[in-house]
Amino acid sequence: MDESNSTSKHADLIYDVGLHRGEDADFYLRKGFRVVAFDANPELVRSCRERFRSHVESGRLTIVEGAIVDIQKTACENGKVAFFKNRSGTSWGTTQDSWADRNQAMGTEIERLEVEVVDFAAVLRKYGVPRYMKIDIEGCDLVCLDALRQFSARPDFVSFESDKVTLRAVRDEIRLLRELGYNQFQAVEQYGLPEVQTPPNPPREGAFTPQKFERGSSGLFGNELNPSLWRNSRAIFRLYCFIHLGYRLLGDFGIMYRWQFRGASRLRKIVRGCLKRVTGVEVPGWYDTHARHVTAR
Repeated sequence: MDESNSTSKHADLIYDVGLHRGEDADFYLRKGFRVVAFDANPELVRSCRERFRSHVESGRLTIVEGAIVDIQKTACENGKVAFFKNRSGTSWGTTQDSWADRNQAMGTEIERLEVEVVDFAAVLRKYGVPRYMKIDIEGCDLVCLDALRQFSARPDFVSFESDKVTLRAVRDEIRLLRELGYNQFQAVEQYGLPEVQTPPNPPREGAFTPQKFERGSSGLFGNELNPSLWRNSRAIFRLYCFIHLGYRLLGDFGIMYRWQFRGASRLRKIVRGCLKRVTGVEVPGWYDTHARHVTAR
């Protein structure tokens, strides 16, 4: 029998790919899910093993230390890869040279480490396919999605940080998700999430927990997202066209961001307001794409 085809899916399991300080894992555990979490930053892994010691000891939380990378495109030696630890912003750690260069250009301090490579497909075979897979690993999110091609079972829901550089990359993300069987999508703005999201009661995923989301959290997932905001692939791509216009004009390296003349701040505010009225979303912000599988309940 094909081992990948026989890999089970578990309704009580979540993968937290990009554990960071455990902001999301804490929420999932409180809701009663088992969690398999991943992070390449040794310091963050040590901190979370201490923070969640009781969950680790009980087996409800498994922490996999190391970097998930595209082996075909990444220089690896003796099962290890370079990881660029960001001392200024721990959530910006990455294995991608281009991402590290971007972060340095923004004035952050980088430390280069050697970390173990994680075989993501092997982890899926060992622990099973989860109900929900949250991915946020700075440049390698699609490696995890691509690994799902090896399995007949798919997570009911997935989320990942959408590309902010090109619409072509966004189109490729959506195409991959459609190939995997995902047919409904939401773009969730992350920066303002703590002010706009509250866990519903009664809950629609797991148990209810009155969580106050931290800045940088991924927030609600699955059936607890606003049901009226699910879009098909064409509609979500159209929305991302406007979101990318916001990035191009008002993002970190946007055209209007660099304006310094008198009245520039007011003009940026007007453009931001116009885009919000047209799209109903914040710009520039940063967005996670959530996807729902055709078989999800």
